[in-house]
Order: sequence, then structure tokens, then C-alpha cells
Amino acid sequence: MKELYTPEIPNRSMTYSNILQIDDDSDDCELFMEALESVSAATYTAIYDPVEALRKLMQKEISPDVIFLDLNMPLMSGLEFLTEIKKEEGLKEIPIIIFSTSQLDDIIREAIAHGADDFISKPNNFNDLKKILSQYIFSA
Repeated sequence: MKELYTPEIPNRSMTYSNILQIDDDSDDCELFMEALESVSAATYTAIYDPVEALRKLMQKEISPDVIFLDLNMPLMSGLEFLTEIKKEEGLKEIPIIIFSTSQLDDIIREAIAHGADDFISKPNNFNDLKKILSQYIFSA
């Protein structure tokens, strides 16, 4: 029998004030930002290109408390980004939460094995996204 991956429940007392989202879909980023603004006063940055995001992180142009990372992107996949960032002292400690449409157990396990701290499947509607963000790690 195939065992399903069940993510650990995050530490609900943890809050982040500086969020980076890396996702090539600008519509997804816009929706994320709107949902975040409705439940939190956190600072939000979206970068659509993971190669650019990695460069900015390595050059300390940005210093997020947490990264929400899509998996399916051109140029560099989310898994490739994870592999690279986990090699970097000073960056490998940044919590990375996969935020992807993928729900396949093998993909989730692979992301966790590459160093992701957790995995959230992108919800289908705005209210579900707000609920995830408010219950997951953010406080209003």
C-alpha cells in the first residue's frame, strides 16, 4: 500500500514579517499578495524568475524571513532552486515552503528531500488562500 505524505503541522506561534514569493505566474503572485494583505501586515516581494531571485539573495539585495516557492518554472525549476539555495551559507536556513499546484506524493516527498520545510497545494479560491495564510504562519 502506498504511503501518503502528510506535512507536519507548522509552529503556529511563528510569524514572518518579510515574505518572498518566487513564482513565474504573475496572476498567482497578485492573488497571493491580495490574500496576504487581507490577513497580515507583512512585507511582500514577488520575483517571477528564480535565477534572478537566487542572484538577489546571494548578493543580499533581499533578505526574506520565508520563501514561498513554485515548482514548475522555466529556466530553473523550484527543485533546482532548492538545491542551489541549500548550498549557500546564510541562505540555507531561510524556511522554504513549496506553494504549487502539484499534489503528487512523489513530488511532495522529493521537494522535502531537497530541503523544503513544507508544502502547500495552491487553493482554487481566494477565501481558501486567505484561510491558509492566516492559519499557517501569519498573524494579522
